[in-house]
This record gives sequence, C-alpha cells and structure tokens, in this order.
Amino acid sequence: MKKLLFQFDTDTHPSVFDTVVAYDGGADHVIGHANLSPENIRSLVEGTIFTRPPKAKKNTAIFVGGSDMEAGQALFEAVQSYFFPGFQVSVMLDSNGSNTTAAAAVAKLASSGSLKGKKAVVLAGTGPVGQRAAVMLAQEGAEVCITSRKLEKAKQACTNMEKRFGVQLTPIEARNIDDRAAAVNDAQIILATGAAGVELLKAEHWENNSQLEMIADANATPPLGIGGTDMMDKGLERHGKIIWGAIGFGTLKLALHRACIEKLFEDNKQVFDAELIFKLAKEMA
Repeated sequence: MKKLLFQFDTDTHPSVFDTVVAYDGGADHVIGHANLSPENIRSLVEGTIFTRPPKAKKNTAIFVGGSDMEAGQALFEAVQSYFFPGFQVSVMLDSNGSNTTAAAAVAKLASSGSLKGKKAVVLAGTGPVGQRAAVMLAQEGAEVCITSRKLEKAKQACTNMEKRFGVQLTPIEARNIDDRAAAVNDAQIILATGAAGVELLKAEHWENNSQLEMIADANATPPLGIGGTDMMDKGLERHGKIIWGAIGFGTLKLALHRACIEKLFEDNKQVFDAELIFKLAKEMA
C-alpha cells in the first residue's frame, strides 16, 4: 500500500522544499493543497481518515506547512479536532521549517556545552524559527531574550510562546545593529534567526566578548546574520567561541526533517510538533 502524505499549506503554493524532503523521507506520493485554513479543511481531513481500514491508516499522513507560524498552528489544531478514536492519521507541523530548523540549531548548541543557567539572545527572533528556538532554549534551562525592531512585536512573540509552551521569555527592542550589540553584551549564547541576507551583528560585536560561549546563525544567504562566521561552521572555535553556521547545523535539520516524515508512517497516532521534534533532534545530534 502506498504511503500518502497530504501537504496542507497555508500559503498560495505548497512549499517545494517540503515536497522534496517529503519524498526523501519515504513518502510514495505527496499531494499538496494550498491556501488552507481551519475553515476549509474539514473535507480534506475526512478524506484522510475515512478511506483506509484501521490497520492501513498508518500509510496516510498529514504535513502542515506554510510561511506563517500562527496560521500553521491554528491549522494543525484544526486538523486534529476532526480526529476521533479509530479515525485519525499521523500529523506534523513545520511551518517555514520552524520546528526542524530550530530543533537542529538548539540541539547542536546543546551538544557543544551546557545551556542551563546561560543567557541566550535570539536575534530577530519573532519569526517561526526564532520563536520555536527560544522555547527550546528555555526548555533546556537557558534565560532567553527575543529581540525585534519593534518592542510590541517581541512582546507578542513572547506571549504567544508562553501561552503555547508555558515558558518565560524576555522581549527586547533592538532597532539597529548597535542596539543588538548591546543586547548580546552579557550573553553566553547568541542565535541569529533574521531574514536572509540581513547582517544582525558585525564581527567586532562578538569577537572580544569574553562572556560569550556559543553562536549559531540560521542565515545562509550573504551577508550572513553574524559577521565573522561562516555558513559551513560545524562547532568550529573562533575567538574562543563555538560557532554553528546555517549549513553546519543544516545537515541535521534535513536529516531530522526526513526522519520525522519516515516516523509519520510507523503508525497513525504520531503528532509531531516542537516537543517531539526537539526530542528526536537531541537524540540525532
């Protein structure tokens, strides 16, 4: 029986990246649907749960994606609301690669040293990856701050993550590169999750910081998010700091994404959100 993955995307077009990784993860067929919301998915979900007999339902799964984390979370929850005993399929949430990218970055940082009790600053952290990474850092015992050019946006991200995961995060307004440099001055960990091609810190802002221990940068598009690093850095020591570049931990991200897809087809009751994905990432790291 064919392994069918239904790709539920909140954007105008289903993500090509997610489609490719889905096939690499073992799906026999990937069926993409776009512009989805909690209001228009009922018939699609019912199509996945009412077709195959109980023992064969593990061969059908749902992947929720798109660029908007809030929209993805709402869709993810709506999908599950139509499940009932005996009629459900495995489902995974990874809007904009948020869970898998965040999990890979934090897992690699955790493999490089203890995160507990450390101050971690997630630069430009209000996007999907930044928010989920901040949660994972906090769950590992770090004191986590999220920066944004607008304080209200940072506050909203912290509130959303506290509501969903019960973690305490601190919002910081950082309108420019000098503000960001000040924000990381007393940090031991920096994770940059800004937009592609935007430099958030220059090398001079971190190279001589004696408190800083670890840096990870999720940006692989020049200029990198943190100057003086390299996208290929894999736990490389630079100026006494351990550096992880986007490609450096991206190998784990892709392997993790594929592993999650494969696990969706082990049975019909898998629910892959941040918690389970991060647990798997730490095992793989």
